[in-house]
Amino acid sequence: MTIASDVDYAELRRQRREARRRQVRRRRLTALAILTALAAAAIFGFVQLLSGSGAAAAVELSPVRGALPASPFRAPLPEEIRGVHITGPLMSLPGKFAQYLALRRSGLNTVEVDLKDEDGNVSFVRGAPRLARDGAARAYFDPAAVARQAHAAGVYLIGRIVTFEDPITSVAHPQLAIRTRDGSVWKTSAGLGWLNPYNRAVWRYDVDVAAAAAKAGFDEIQFDYVRFPSDGDVHAMVFPGRNGQAKNGAIPAFFRYATKRLHPLGVRVSADVFGLAATHELGIGQHPGQLAPLLDAIYPMTYPSHYNSGEFNLPDPNAAPRKTVADSLRDFRRELAGGRALLVPWLQDFSLGRTYTYQDVAAQIAAARAASTGGFMLWNGEGLYTRRALHAGPPPSLPGLEPPPL
Repeated sequence: MTIASDVDYAELRRQRREARRRQVRRRRLTALAILTALAAAAIFGFVQLLSGSGAAAAVELSPVRGALPASPFRAPLPEEIRGVHITGPLMSLPGKFAQYLALRRSGLNTVEVDLKDEDGNVSFVRGAPRLARDGAARAYFDPAAVARQAHAAGVYLIGRIVTFEDPITSVAHPQLAIRTRDGSVWKTSAGLGWLNPYNRAVWRYDVDVAAAAAKAGFDEIQFDYVRFPSDGDVHAMVFPGRNGQAKNGAIPAFFRYATKRLHPLGVRVSADVFGLAATHELGIGQHPGQLAPLLDAIYPMTYPSHYNSGEFNLPDPNAAPRKTVADSLRDFRRELAGGRALLVPWLQDFSLGRTYTYQDVAAQIAAARAASTGGFMLWNGEGLYTRRALHAGPPPSLPGLEPPPL
């Protein structure tokens, strides 16, 4: 005879056997699916091997977008910057910009265009800040059209802004200018007024010009004359609103403001500095080591004609362009160590003190390449450049291009 506990136990054993059978079936089905997938992969690989590289090339793997580092900038930097400077008036000449872009065939990949020049002229009207319409705005070019033209040619586009030297706005708006003790506008020995580097309205004006170009499609904004004056009666200068701040604090503060506004627009921010700024206290608030952490690039003006006799132990630096540039860049490399700023020198493509030849320009370029810089920019105020100096490879073997002693 049976009792209730025996029936319950038998039913329990039956349920457990059924559960084990279901588990075994699931495992077998899973193993079969894995074997099928492996077999399919093996067959596919075998077919690809037999069909050669043509079939293999048809398989394209797309990277996961989320895994790619996103650049905050709209345009990649050239592998080596090889560029020239163009003034606003030259840009206003019909077909002139296209002629510069045609240097692409000779190796050019970068152009710098004046957005605001040494005379205080702003090179465009549409989109210019209201302050520029009080005599500074000029219809030299349309920034958006220039950006489209440059990018269609595959050229990296830099906009130059002369920051604080401004003979137009300093006179039209004296409340923004460096003053004298009697309240008049202070001027250099050449009679040029400067904007007050401590004045936040001045900062806003210059960066407004930059922002208009950034929105129009420029790739980089380069600030020049972003310093205090160095000629004239500098002891007579009065800076309203200074509030005890040192010159060495005002220039970095300006760049913190500029990058905060311009980086979100997708452009790099850079600065021109004197060639001696890496090693000399020039009294103008320009210290590359302070600026390097704030900027994307620093462009020292290493023109050999601008160095005095005895610099770098050379009786005439202008007669030794390669060593002059090499020694200057060595000093900048040391000064910028640890910063994120790219080092790109301005090189001399003009005659001053003596006639400059292709050999002289090529010697400077060789020094820049030996220093592992980010490239080079050529300067000529008249816009006349040595075409064959822009090629990508090393210059031909020329007398006097042997590496200088370091």
